[in-house]
Amino acid sequence: MNHDEAFHTILEAKYARIISEISEMHGIPIETAAGIFYNSDTMQLIEEGVADLHCRSDKYLAEEIWAEWQDKNMYHTSGI
Repeated sequence: MNHDEAFHTILEAKYARIISEISEMHGIPIETAAGIFYNSDTMQLIEEGVADLHCRSDKYLAEEIWAEWQDKNMYHTSGI
């Protein structure tokens, strides 16, 4: 396994933990949490290695992704 494959495997495990954290923190189904995660800008930044976000705790990233989702949801529902 080369470095890129190993890093991707580690990221996939981290993604699963973040999704689980979102689900547990907010009492939502794992599928809903996965949708929130995979549609987040933060997930894309983690994937790109921006600011070493992958080094942050799963809980921190789950909170950031939830806040991002709330901001987007509020933006879309308020008609701003």
